[in-house]
Amino acid sequence: MTLRPAVGRLRRKPNIVFIIADDMKKHMFNCLPEGKGRNLSPNIDGLAAEGTLLMGQHVVSPVCTPSRFNCLTGRYASRSMSVNFLRSTQRHGQTVIGWNTHILAHDVTLPRLLKQQGYRTGIVGKNHVVSAPSYEKLPYQADPTTPEAMARFAENSQAIKQAMYACGFDYAASIYHNNPDGNGPRALAVHNLDWIVQGALDFIDENKDGPFFLYFASTVPHGPTTKDRSWGADPRITADGILDEPVNVLGRREDLPRRLKRAGIDQSGKENILWLDDAVGAIIERLERYGLDDNTIIFFFNDHGQDAKGTIYQGGVSNPSIVWKKGGFPCGPVSNALISNIDFAPTILDYAGRSVSPSDFDGRSFRPVLEAKADKIHDSLYFEMGYTRGVLKGRWKYIALRYPEHARSMSLAERKAILERFNATQKEHGKKVRCTDPLAPFSHISLIPGGGDAEAGSTGKYAGYYDADQLYDLSSDPVEQKNLVNHFGHSKILQEMKRELKKYLDQLPGGFAEIKTVSQKRGPSLGSMGHV
Repeated sequence: MTLRPAVGRLRRKPNIVFIIADDMKKHMFNCLPEGKGRNLSPNIDGLAAEGTLLMGQHVVSPVCTPSRFNCLTGRYASRSMSVNFLRSTQRHGQTVIGWNTHILAHDVTLPRLLKQQGYRTGIVGKNHVVSAPSYEKLPYQADPTTPEAMARFAENSQAIKQAMYACGFDYAASIYHNNPDGNGPRALAVHNLDWIVQGALDFIDENKDGPFFLYFASTVPHGPTTKDRSWGADPRITADGILDEPVNVLGRREDLPRRLKRAGIDQSGKENILWLDDAVGAIIERLERYGLDDNTIIFFFNDHGQDAKGTIYQGGVSNPSIVWKKGGFPCGPVSNALISNIDFAPTILDYAGRSVSPSDFDGRSFRPVLEAKADKIHDSLYFEMGYTRGVLKGRWKYIALRYPEHARSMSLAERKAILERFNATQKEHGKKVRCTDPLAPFSHISLIPGGGDAEAGSTGKYAGYYDADQLYDLSSDPVEQKNLVNHFGHSKILQEMKRELKKYLDQLPGGFAEIKTVSQKRGPSLGSMGHV
């Protein structure tokens, strides 16, 4: 990334590039202590060095779909009107936030609102949140080269694009509807960043006169991570089928390990981070080519914490991000203000010139923080994931785990059937079978004995994981291993945190066990709840 002299204030409505990475761990960021010097990522490093590192960034619901819902709507995923989500709510008697919280055609979204501000809006890369009802996935073992398969790919590509147009995007290209392993045929279950980046560059070329909003959703470093299914895969393979000729906009893939070795990073598995960094660099270079870099804001966000994915422990919800503009922001290189991913939409709209009312979103614009006009925008943060809800306030973190009645009373036969179906799918996809005991406890996000695949890294790994009520002092226990609920002297703060959680739940749809026993009526926006 070439750094030119700062130009100060943005001249006009800024272009916005929102880059969302997938399943990055903290050791994959050179700008964080866990990753310092462990990666070759000069472009991401440059964004962090000149921009602001948001160390207080959190994610409301740390798996792919609801996190993307948060970013693209500025609302909690429990407000989703997706049919699958509503059916789940009815079945469980409470809202259960997971991969069921989709964005529908009629929803108010960030791209739709930006269009009203005169922006051209584009999306490339991973979807995993916008509903495309006419999309029909081919079986995992299907041959992608048959005429029937190729016709289906063409139909699915159009179905996805139409869904994107319906929710507010003007442009959609190079879309993975799901993760590579969830898109259909195993033969196409690979990453192709060149293909995604080409879609992004075409969008910038077409809209260089701006203003524009580009949502760039990488599929890496999410699995599959092996060489043959990521940077070393056949470059002709895409989510839309197999191309006649490969797209090559990021240089020679075979050079990735050599570049790492020359930089003194001789560690397997780092190629995908360098590949992602090359993608970021290609976007920056195109902005610079048109002289757009001094009127563009770039957000670099990872969809959620990976150490405790599928839970609302800090390893899942604490998720530092980067925001950059030429010359940086008045707040300086690091901000520790509490920020949630529901805050991205109102912040972007604030910079786009739209007046943002507290009643419009659950999130708040953090532009005042970036411009050093406020120290904070939140007094507390709310989290929702699966069968858990939680709040963070000051040094304290409270988590409530409540399984619905039908989960607590599930028969052995039902548990065996669920586990056998899950393990059969694991085997078909070449994944590890982690549990064979139908009496194993459920995870926080799925009613699968022993837990599902996504949350495997954290299931049962916390001392209080299965406790219904959990209270942690993050100042002395940042990894949440000492549940203080039954410790002397903590009853007052426990009750305060429970009341704080209930304030959030009272503004949201659905019930949550005894903490909120109201009807399924959908609540209003948060207003001033939890904000300053």
